Amino acid sequence: MSNRILVIGGVAGGASAAARARRLDESAEIIIFERGPHVSFSNCSLPFYLSGIVEDVDSLVLMDPETFKSQYNIEVRVNNEVTKINRDKKTIVVKDLATGREYEEAYDKLVLSPGASPILPNSIEGVHNKNVFTVRNVVDIDNLSRYIKENNIKDVAVIGGGFIGLEVAENLRLAGIDISLVEALNQVMAPFDYDMVQILHKEIMDQGVDLILEDGVKKIGEDYIELQSGRRVKAEAIVMAIGVRPETQLAREAGLEIGETGGIKVDHNYRTSDEDIYAVGDAIEVYNRLTHKPSRLALAGPAQRQARAAADHMYNMPVRNNGVIGSSVIRVFNMNAACTGLNEKQAKQAGISYDFVYVIPGDKVGLMPNSNPMHFKLLFEVPTGKILGAQAIGKGAVDKRIDVIATLIAMDGTLEDLKELELCYSPMFGTAKDVVNHAALVGLNILNGVFKQVPVTKVRELVESNAYIIDVREKHEYEKGHLINAVNIPLSELRQRVDEIPKDRPVYLHCRSSQRSYNAIMALQHMGFDNLYNISGSFLGISYYEYFNDQVSGRNKILTNYNFE
Repeated sequence: MSNRILVIGGVAGGASAAARARRLDESAEIIIFERGPHVSFSNCSLPFYLSGIVEDVDSLVLMDPETFKSQYNIEVRVNNEVTKINRDKKTIVVKDLATGREYEEAYDKLVLSPGASPILPNSIEGVHNKNVFTVRNVVDIDNLSRYIKENNIKDVAVIGGGFIGLEVAENLRLAGIDISLVEALNQVMAPFDYDMVQILHKEIMDQGVDLILEDGVKKIGEDYIELQSGRRVKAEAIVMAIGVRPETQLAREAGLEIGETGGIKVDHNYRTSDEDIYAVGDAIEVYNRLTHKPSRLALAGPAQRQARAAADHMYNMPVRNNGVIGSSVIRVFNMNAACTGLNEKQAKQAGISYDFVYVIPGDKVGLMPNSNPMHFKLLFEVPTGKILGAQAIGKGAVDKRIDVIATLIAMDGTLEDLKELELCYSPMFGTAKDVVNHAALVGLNILNGVFKQVPVTKVRELVESNAYIIDVREKHEYEKGHLINAVNIPLSELRQRVDEIPKDRPVYLHCRSSQRSYNAIMALQHMGFDNLYNISGSFLGISYYEYFNDQVSGRNKILTNYNFE
C-alpha cells in the first residue's frame, strides 16, 4: 500500500482527493502542490464578488495551508509549481516561485488535478493588454475588481456567453457597470437549445446589457474593442471568457496518453496510462453515458466525485463509474436556467432517434404568490421513451425539476417512469401534477401518436406561407396580441364553429401555453379531423422565440404584440 501521495493542483479535485486519502489512511504522507497563492477556494463563487453578493474577497478561500495541516495533517505548498514528472524515478520536479529554488519529491502515487486555463487567442490584437482580464482564481477576480474601482471604469466588454461570461456580465451589471456581452456564436449558453435560450437573450437585453451575437473580437484597444464586423464597442476593461483548455502540458511531457478530446485519458478508476498516476477534474477526458463517447466536462461536482473515486482505488476499494451526463444551473438576472443530459444538437450529433416536448406549466399553484410560468423542454428517445435530457427556464425552482430528470437519466428512466413519479406537493412549492409529470404525459402522447406537434421554430415559416392557424384563446386574450394571420376560435366556442375549420389542409392550433389547444385538438380529432397540429410552446413560447431577433434585426414581426406572462 502506498504511503506517499503527491497531489498537483489544490482546488476542487486535488483538495478532495487529498482529503479522501487522509480519511482512508492516517499514516500516509500527503502533500499538495499549488502554483497559485491559494488552495481550496470557491471557484464557482468568484463572479459574485464583483457585485458584492460575496462581500469579502478573502472569504472565497475556503481553507488555508495551516488549516489543512491542523485538520487533515496534509501539507500544502502554495506558490510551488510542478514543472516535470519523472515517471521512471517516480519523482516530480518542483519550483518554489517565491525563491526560484528547484527540488525533487518522490511519490508512490501521484494525482494530477491541474484544471483548465482560459483561452486567450493571440490572433486578437491587444489580447494581452493590461485592461484584459480572465477569471480563473481569487487573484484574477481581485485584480479585475481593483482595476474597475481604481480606474473608475464605466464600460466593460465581456467576451464569451458561457457560464463564466454570463455570471461576470450579470454581477458587473448589478454593480452599475455598462456591459457589452459579445458571443461569436448565434446564442449564449451552448448547453441550451436555440429555442430555449431566446428566453435568456430577452432577459439579458431587458437588463440593459448590449448583447452582441454572431460577431467575434478582432482587436482590443485602450477604451474599445473592434469586432470582426468592423463595429467598435466602448470598453475600458475586457473580460475574456471564451472558454478553457485542459492543462495537459505536464502529462504530455511525461508521455501520458492524451484522449481524442484533448484531455488526459483515464480509465474508469481515473488512472492514467501510468498505473501510479491518477488524474481528475477539468483536465481529463470523461465518458458520456448517453452518447457513449468521450467528452470533457468542466464542473466542480463531477471533479469531486472523480477525486473520491481515485483515492478509493488507490486503497483497493471498488469504484463504480457511470459516466457523466452534465447537469448545470445558472441564474441570469431574474431568470433561473438549468439543464441536464442531451440537448437537440447533441442528440443529432450522436445519431440518436429522439423527439421532445416543450411545455410551460406554472411552477406552483397560480393562486400562490410568486407563481410564474416555467419553460420546460424534455427530450426522449424514440421508440423507447428513455429520458435523454431536459432544460428548464423560469423564475422558480428550475434546479429541483432538472435534478429529478438527472436522477431519472441515471436510472435509465423512461417517460412512463417519469409520469408515475411521486413528488412533494404543496401549493406554495409546486402543483399536484408537477412540471416534470406534466412533461412526461405530453411526451407519452407524442410518442404514442395521440396528436402531432410543430415547434416554435417553425411558426415564422408557417405564418409567412399563410398556413391556417387557429388561436383558441378567448377574444380578450387574442386582442392583446396574436399571430398576424391567426383565426380566433376560442375553445369555449369551438364546438359551435367546427364548420369554419378546413379538413383539406393542415391546421395548426395554439393557445397561451398549449394546454387549451391540446384540448381543442382532442375534441376535433373525435369529430373526424386528422389534419391537426399543436404548436408546442404556443403564444408564450412564440413571443419569447421571436422577441430578441425582432429587436436586433428589425425584421417584420409575425405577431401584433408579445405576451410574456
